[in-house]
Amino acid sequence: MPFNQELQGRIDMRGRRPKPTRLKVLTGNPGKRPLNADEPRPEPTIPECPAELGPVARKEWERLAGELASLKILTALDRAALAAYCNAYGLWAEAIEAIQKYGTMVKSPSGYPIQSPYVSIANRQAEIMMRIASEFGFTPASRSRISAPVEREPGLFDLFANGGEDQAEDT
Repeated sequence: MPFNQELQGRIDMRGRRPKPTRLKVLTGNPGKRPLNADEPRPEPTIPECPAELGPVARKEWERLAGELASLKILTALDRAALAAYCNAYGLWAEAIEAIQKYGTMVKSPSGYPIQSPYVSIANRQAEIMMRIASEFGFTPASRSRISAPVEREPGLFDLFANGGEDQAEDT
């Protein structure tokens, strides 16, 4: 069977993941490519915290949900991704606490020093957190690509550009 027929009917995306339209707008659409007008735009809301999260993860959920809601980034569809981040954070915090208590090296059953299993747990959870964090714009690098529009007072140039129409309405 030819290679192309084998892949037919299967969606195989290559290259970079597409940036959401909302982020493209906030960054000023640097590529100047047409924006996806048909992209779904769910209502910003704070989803309910999953009951499965532990106490440390729940605390992180409450902290981040408030921040993301104030930026109008969080929607009900983001619940699983945010829960995964918070769960990874909880496991990471637990592993870091164990590393601080027992150290990075422990004795194996045969008596030889080995790396603590908590080190690999902490590293893996940190990887997961960083991957999800870049999706939400938690990292300085991902935030630097976003500029939230700020409402400003009309300047002198704006008054002249409008032909003084704003002044005429005031009188």
